Amino acid sequence: MALAALCLALVTPAALAFDPESDDPIRVNADSARLDDGKGVATYTGSVEMTQGQTNLTADKVVLYRDEEGVSRIEATGQPAHYRQPATEGQGETDARALNITWSASENRVTFEREAVIEQDGNLFRGDVIHYDSVERVVTAEGAADQDEGSGRVEMVIQPRKKSDRQDTDGSSQSQ
Repeated sequence: MALAALCLALVTPAALAFDPESDDPIRVNADSARLDDGKGVATYTGSVEMTQGQTNLTADKVVLYRDEEGVSRIEATGQPAHYRQPATEGQGETDARALNITWSASENRVTFEREAVIEQDGNLFRGDVIHYDSVERVVTAEGAADQDEGSGRVEMVIQPRKKSDRQDTDGSSQSQ
């Protein structure tokens, strides 16, 4: 239970998704673009930069899928693809990267695959595949099946709480 709470402290709901309910438009810049309006698919290639407000995604290729509700899925690939969101709600900037990043509105899930790393406030979460369910607020991670791609294990680095967070109003310390 404590480990789950620590994982949630590392990854917050606002930290890992573009917001389809936002009034901010999603802006995309790339070397080339192809729009298949009939299928609702837009493919951007070459130094792709996608932003919504101050949230930023950079990748070699981004595919956006739209349905009647708006953007329903985003698939990004890169060496690595890189996701950044500024500090929100008392949490530091989120810096995430992976060779593949997929956001699904219908599943309320962001998946980071292959060489996935999420960093926030000095905390680190690393694995071959990291899933984040923004409704259930659950993070799951898997190590690499092939030992040649790293240790094959999931790694977490959790920073200690700041001293001001560990003291009662009377100045006495609490244990972590």
